[in-house]
Amino acid sequence: MTVNRRSFARGLLACACCFKVGAAFAESGGHGQQGGAAHWSYEGEGGPEKWGELQTDFKVCQLGVEQTPIDLSGGIKGDPGAVEYDYKTLPLRMINNGHTIQVNAEPGSACLIGGTRYELLQFHLHHPSEHLLGGKNFDLECHFVHKSSAGALAVTGVFFRPGATNAALKAFFEGMPAKQGPEVLAGGTVDVAAVLPKNRGYFRYMGSLTTPPCSEGLTWTVHNEPVEASVEQIKQFAALFPSNARPVQKRNRRFLIDAS
Repeated sequence: MTVNRRSFARGLLACACCFKVGAAFAESGGHGQQGGAAHWSYEGEGGPEKWGELQTDFKVCQLGVEQTPIDLSGGIKGDPGAVEYDYKTLPLRMINNGHTIQVNAEPGSACLIGGTRYELLQFHLHHPSEHLLGGKNFDLECHFVHKSSAGALAVTGVFFRPGATNAALKAFFEGMPAKQGPEVLAGGTVDVAAVLPKNRGYFRYMGSLTTPPCSEGLTWTVHNEPVEASVEQIKQFAALFPSNARPVQKRNRRFLIDAS
């Protein structure tokens, strides 16, 4: 069975009602930053299995049927359309929000999915990876969060494995704020385009934010080829966040498109 662009687009329209809730949260620093008054975490009483009970508008974390992350396996070969990136070099506007290290993007960087332009809002890391690939995770996963002019969200995921020093993120790893606090302008810049893998094969599915309020209706693109970071770089992030990955969720009846 294959899925073409038109049938996948119908699935996107069916989720349109979810877009603006998630977009508002991501723009204000969500998908990696605490939202609302409730304290959530990755373990203990505020851990992922309890998120839906912490606050009324977190219920979808528990009851949603299009939750992220998932295991990327058994996908249907298809063509949901090319993904094009128009990323610029960014100053390191970094924030340690207590859940990850996030870089807030200056205007001008974007990706193009199915003819729609999504502006880059921010990117951040998870350790270990949130998505699994064939049942296995990676040391890190970077999420690039985008928003269209209509308020729809699209997130790109990139896996990291141990290897050579990641030159594109060298200033990022060296400038990470050690303590939670407001945004700081760290030294150096990041060439965002250079973080992406050379092989642009990917998986596509409809999902959610991976942090409360877990809003659904997001277009997920996860590249299947990992990039490298040195063991030291991975350890630097892991020292700040030993585990900031939500466990995998049920796929339910969603299409997982394998565009590799």
